[in-house]
Amino acid sequence: MENSPIFNDFIPGALVKYPAQPSWGIGQVQSSINGKITINFENVGKKVIDLTSVSLEIIENVI
Repeated sequence: MENSPIFNDFIPGALVKYPAQPSWGIGQVQSSINGKITINFENVGKKVIDLTSVSLEIIENVI
């Protein structure tokens, strides 16, 4: 599961948004472990998101 391409896209530093919660604002990925992503959102702080049940949209990925 950890090597799945969808999980590998969410690397630390990537900027994301959660379309189901637009009020959270833009978030920056802090860590990604086994499909669980810790994100620091500008309006609500840190959230742990399970990518198996939530769809995030990448705004900008770091290289």
